[in-house]
Amino acid sequence: MHTCESVMTKNPICCRPSDSVMKVAQWMKRENIGSIPVIENNETRKLVGIVTDRDLALRIVGQGLDPKSVQVEEVMTYKLVTCRPDDDIQRALDMMSEHQLRRIPIVNDDNKILGIIAQADVATRVNQPEKTAEIVKDISQTGKK
Repeated sequence: MHTCESVMTKNPICCRPSDSVMKVAQWMKRENIGSIPVIENNETRKLVGIVTDRDLALRIVGQGLDPKSVQVEEVMTYKLVTCRPDDDIQRALDMMSEHQLRRIPIVNDDNKILGIIAQADVATRVNQPEKTAEIVKDISQTGKK
């Protein structure tokens, strides 16, 4: 079986809590990604949150706020579900299903961001189409908890 490290996208683009939402949205567009891990600072790369395209749509656009004046810390998710690089990929898949997550950050023991696993990583790097379909179904169910 695969480990999280063998499936994750390494060294993901990260932002800081003080970055503007506009800047983060532009990074998402340029890199064609749906989430950006939020780190304490560039030196430690300690994970403190995550901001998603859904956060931007619902908490900025949906509320009529100005993305140039809102900082990431105002819209990011602080409560995180993470895995370690040596965890079996099945653990990440189970966590994604259980918490209805489309992506899961991979951190070391110091909570330093090392990578991220997204649905697309599972679909393209793990040769288990039935499992991938099951994960997508579980994640996409509304009202599950």
